[in-house]
Amino acid sequence: MRILRFGPSILFLRTPHAEAVRGALAEMFGVEEMPTDEAIKMSSEFETIVFVTEEWKKETIPPETAFLIGFHAPVVLSGIINAGLPVEKVHVESTLIFIRVPSRVEEGLKLLSEKYGGVIMDIRTALDEGETGDTIIGVTRKKLNSPIGPEDIDGAVLVRRDFLSVYRELSIDLPVLLLKLMPEWNEITIKIYDTDKCYEENIERLMMVIEDLDLGFVVGEGWDWDYPRPFMRVPVYKLKLLTWEDPVRVKFLLKGLEYRGYKRLCDIDVFVEGKKIHWTSLGKYDSKFELAKAAREELEKNLSGDVLERLHRIEEVLVSEARD
Repeated sequence: MRILRFGPSILFLRTPHAEAVRGALAEMFGVEEMPTDEAIKMSSEFETIVFVTEEWKKETIPPETAFLIGFHAPVVLSGIINAGLPVEKVHVESTLIFIRVPSRVEEGLKLLSEKYGGVIMDIRTALDEGETGDTIIGVTRKKLNSPIGPEDIDGAVLVRRDFLSVYRELSIDLPVLLLKLMPEWNEITIKIYDTDKCYEENIERLMMVIEDLDLGFVVGEGWDWDYPRPFMRVPVYKLKLLTWEDPVRVKFLLKGLEYRGYKRLCDIDVFVEGKKIHWTSLGKYDSKFELAKAAREELEKNLSGDVLERLHRIEEVLVSEARD
C-alpha cells in the first residue's frame, strides 16, 4: 500500500522564441503539447511537465497547455541546455507530494497544515501561488499508483519550505498522522489452497492484486496447515494483511481470483479475528459461480491495464495445466 509519492517536476521555460522552443521540445522528446490538466493527470512520479511562456513573465502560474515528458527534470534540462535552445530563464514550480487519505480528508488537511506550517487551499490555487522552493502536499482518496488529475485531489497544503526538509519530516511523521486519522485498522488473514500445487503462480496473482488495488500492507506471510475435515491436513499459503478496507470487500475481490470462467484455479479464504468470511455473506448470489463472475468483473474493472495483462498470461498457463 502506497500512502505517499511525488508528483511530476514542473518547469517553466521563458523565451522570446516560444514557437521554436515548442517545436524543438516536440522533436527532442517525441511529445506533443496537451491541456495542462491532462498532462498532470497522465503524469507519473518524477516525470516532467514543461510550460513554454514569454520571457517577461515571472509568476509560475500554469498556462493552459504543457508538454509531458517521460524523463526526470535533470535529464530534460540537460537536453535543453546541450541543444542550445533559445531559453532566457528557467523557473521551477513547487515540489508536489501526494498523500493518500481514504477518509476524514478535512481533518487530514488540518493536521498537515498545523504540523508543517502550511496553508490549506485547492490544488489549482496552490499551483498558482507556489514558487520555487515551496512544497505542495496534495491529499487524495485515490490509490497512488493510478493516474491522479487535479479533480482527484481533495485539497492541498502549500508549505513555504524546501521540500527536502518537509519530505524528511513527513516520511517519519506519516504513520503517526494516519493513525490519528484512522485509529482502527483491520487485520485479516488470507489463505490459499491449490489442489494442482501451482502455489507460486497463485501467490503471484494474489500479490499483484493486493499491490495494484492498494488493498493494504502485507505484514506477514508463510506456509501453514489447514484442516478442512477431521484428520485431513492440507498445506496452505497464509498471509496477514493490515488494511483500512472493509474485509468483506477484500473477500469479494479475491473471489474473482478463484475462477477463470468455470475453471477453478484455487481456493482463497479470508479470516477476521479467526472467523472465516463465508461466500454467502457477500450478497444475494445463487451460486459460487455467479458470485465469482460478479467478483471477476469488479476486479478487472479496477485493475490497471498492465497488471490485467500479466494476470491473464499467468491464468492461461494455469488453465492449460489444471486437472479436469
